[in-house]
Amino acid sequence: MPPFEILARDDATRARAGVLTTAHGDIRTPAFVPLATKATVRGLTPAEVEGLGYDIVLGNTFHLFLDPGHALIGELGGLHEFMGWRRPIVTDSGGFQVFSMGYGTVADEVKGRSAFGAERHGKVLSIEEDGVTFRSYIDGSERFMAPETSMEIQAALNSDLALVFDECTPFHVERDYTARSTERTHRWLDRCLDWHDAHGPREQLVYGIVQGGVFEDLRVESAQVVASSRVDGVAIGGSLGENKAQMREVVGWALGGLHERLPRHLLGIGDVDDLIRGVELGIDTFDCVMPTRLARHGTAIVPDPERRWRLDLSSARFKESDEPIMDGCPCPACTAGISRGYLRYLAKHRELTGARLLTLHNLAYVARLMADLRAAIGEGRFAERAAALRAGDAPRVVAGCAGAEPVPRGAAAG
Repeated sequence: MPPFEILARDDATRARAGVLTTAHGDIRTPAFVPLATKATVRGLTPAEVEGLGYDIVLGNTFHLFLDPGHALIGELGGLHEFMGWRRPIVTDSGGFQVFSMGYGTVADEVKGRSAFGAERHGKVLSIEEDGVTFRSYIDGSERFMAPETSMEIQAALNSDLALVFDECTPFHVERDYTARSTERTHRWLDRCLDWHDAHGPREQLVYGIVQGGVFEDLRVESAQVVASSRVDGVAIGGSLGENKAQMREVVGWALGGLHERLPRHLLGIGDVDDLIRGVELGIDTFDCVMPTRLARHGTAIVPDPERRWRLDLSSARFKESDEPIMDGCPCPACTAGISRGYLRYLAKHRELTGARLLTLHNLAYVARLMADLRAAIGEGRFAERAAALRAGDAPRVVAGCAGAEPVPRGAAAG
């Protein structure tokens, strides 16, 4: 039986609701995946993350490779046992982090910033067909990662979903370089799959990654190459453009060449409006640092599209506020009656309690958003709910653990 089952579809868009089955449990889709970059969702326990309604988290192959090392994690029972999260885990390939040391992110490029700042050790030393040689950001030591290395690390971590190693090209590169890079990513895809077939855990699902930069023909070709390979799912990665409009266009190109049977993951996207649009386009899962990073900087997610769904509680205007973050919110921070004034005080002094409370709130908001979209697809009212959520309506479905939500009852996939 295929690991991914589509249970309901929206008639007017490509949105679909389904279940992705893994060795450590089911993932209800569409779903958001919180980052457990260094084997922890910062500030929260695994039980709290699960209690917010999440089925899966993402561990970072690159960072766990450098410290504490995949061999140690493997000896301690794999990543699930190491971090105490016994539900599904996806691990990225490490490619994005390796190449970001050399290129930086799209935001770095657009704003003219260095990749990590002058004080960091990390640096890409060479990119060759065999793999990438880089200098560790931790101690400056020279390290090497090949497609086989990435798959070996992820096998030791024993994640449920593993992503293949890819080259992430920067935004401001010419088409010829992007084409050569994408071809190399496709060759690395074959090497990753060959290694996994010979050595990988049998129950571990493998996702290929669609590259191609901001060039339509390269994205379409990459999607076709990945979809026709032996992968269990497809992730869309690399540079998606310099603004939301371009990002959504690029994602649409990539999705056009994919088989319906394959689950689709969108890497690094998590703003509320982008999640809604991504579901419309047919994305099944998303991951992004956005909810937790905003929380660490004193910002809450609220139903306010004019301010990009953000409420900056570090602002002095909240000093004397006794209001909760959000009326009617069932998250632990709001139900406990924590005031904006108190959170402003905590944010001002960078108290860990403040980051923790806002992390609970932000992840709870996104979990409810995805639960709302799942329910709407199953009930045949997706367009109505998507429009309302975009306009500033708050999510109305309380996210629960797997099995607690009703199964979608739309038109099943053929």
